[in-house]
Amino acid sequence: MAAPIVVYGMSGYTGRVIAEYLTWNGLPFIAAGRDEQRLKDALDRVPGEHDAQVCAVRHDEEALTDLFRGARIVVNVVGPFGQFAEPVVRAALAAGCHYIDTTGEQDYATGMRDRYGPSFADRDLVFVSACAFMWTAGMIAAELALETPGIDSLDILYAPKSMPTVASTLSFLRMCCLPQQYKQDGALLEWPAGTAVDVAVPGRHAVHTGMPWGGGFEPLWFRDDARVRNCQVLVALPKSPLVDFIQDRVAAYQDLAQTKSREELEEVTNEWGMFVASEPPMEVPEVNHATISCWARGATTGRHVLLHTTSPYLQTGALVAESCRRILDGRLRAVGFQPATAAFGHRELMAALAEHGLHS
Repeated sequence: MAAPIVVYGMSGYTGRVIAEYLTWNGLPFIAAGRDEQRLKDALDRVPGEHDAQVCAVRHDEEALTDLFRGARIVVNVVGPFGQFAEPVVRAALAAGCHYIDTTGEQDYATGMRDRYGPSFADRDLVFVSACAFMWTAGMIAAELALETPGIDSLDILYAPKSMPTVASTLSFLRMCCLPQQYKQDGALLEWPAGTAVDVAVPGRHAVHTGMPWGGGFEPLWFRDDARVRNCQVLVALPKSPLVDFIQDRVAAYQDLAQTKSREELEEVTNEWGMFVASEPPMEVPEVNHATISCWARGATTGRHVLLHTTSPYLQTGALVAESCRRILDGRLRAVGFQPATAAFGHRELMAALAEHGLHS
């Protein structure tokens, strides 16, 4: 009998973390990817007594569809998603599987929502994108704020103290160079290229640099939500050479975009990412603190939601595992293209993070 969950891209950093939290929850899974030995080596590094099968597979729709048949959930961790994810999405749909990914790429999600969201809904399947610290933690804060009557404007700030993985580095450089959207007066608008502003992170004295970091998914998920008139997302970074590097690359991208094709530009951002990327050590909750701040306003009311959390990548593993558990337990709340908060409940996800010591 096939395992109910396929983790595609399990051999990477985030895939290993997801495997660890699936194991903690006692959920069997298939560890899938292109290289069988890499998968076995990665699985050996995952703590716990896991119930897992290893399966190497070609990265094409037909092979992936065959692999996914018999499973109930596909967890996709192969990025950059704008470059690699569509065959995985199509295969999950063809195999009748719910689909979860950990992307942060706004352009990818917009395309997938429009092309495949209705088809997933028609089959009573959920498509949960960005089931990760970015951008689910901000949605949890936003939904907490929206519990207050009259709130209609959300100003969300992420402030993690973790370094990105290799795959995340490739994704975020791609994200920062492409159009980045926010919601203002009911419409989606684009941040000016290279936007960087000074921000104050609650609980820290040093002024940080705030960047759209792809724009976040919160504006996309609230695009048609009548409760929300305005929504913007920034990510706070300590002032450092990394900020200067990103700003320089964004400016260079705008020049290159005048003469290069989309495919060539994808290669450019990959090369830039590999130049600075390195695999970080596993997170330590006492070290890798993270803060989510959401200033929420209405005409005559306001609320500040401040989440003291830790270890963004560990949060991603816990969020994915909890999402899988709720699907398998029959506790799915919505189908089609949905944020994890709508599919599983924002307070429920917050409680799951607290259970693992990742949220107070």
